Amino acid sequence: MNYFKYFDIDVVNGKGTRCTLFVSGCEHACKGCYNQATWPLDAGLPFTEEAADKIIADLCDTRIRRRGLSLTGGDPLHPANLEAVYSLLMRVRRECPPNKDVWMWTGYKMQELTPEQQKVVELVDVLIDGRYIESLRDKKLLWRGSSNQIIYEFDRSDAWWRK
Repeated sequence: MNYFKYFDIDVVNGKGTRCTLFVSGCEHACKGCYNQATWPLDAGLPFTEEAADKIIADLCDTRIRRRGLSLTGGDPLHPANLEAVYSLLMRVRRECPPNKDVWMWTGYKMQELTPEQQKVVELVDVLIDGRYIESLRDKKLLWRGSSNQIIYEFDRSDAWWRK
């Protein structure tokens, strides 16, 4: 997997102060997408173990009260990204404090997800699904660009990483 950008401090992509990773690779090619540079799978930099280590360290750093990790792109659920995203999320769940939440944006609809994509989503607290549709753009919406996109907030209070 490649990633296009990483912000160790972000207050735009989800609730609270967060770490945000923009992965590369998106097959949706939504008209009017604000982040077209992330579409190619080879855009940006290779996502290395060192990059994952940095994210984990940032999430565990107690000097800054980060609420969690946001994954956007590109598309974190692009088939070419699934293995690396799953691995990163497993590290977050094992190594970071249990109160850290994970937000993810994807162009795939919840009901379209493959079993492999569902396996990744099981590690996510908030999923914003659906392609960006320019004709449904609404600047008043929180966390999404067009009104067709749905915000799913999962109750993960009984998840193994929170025990």
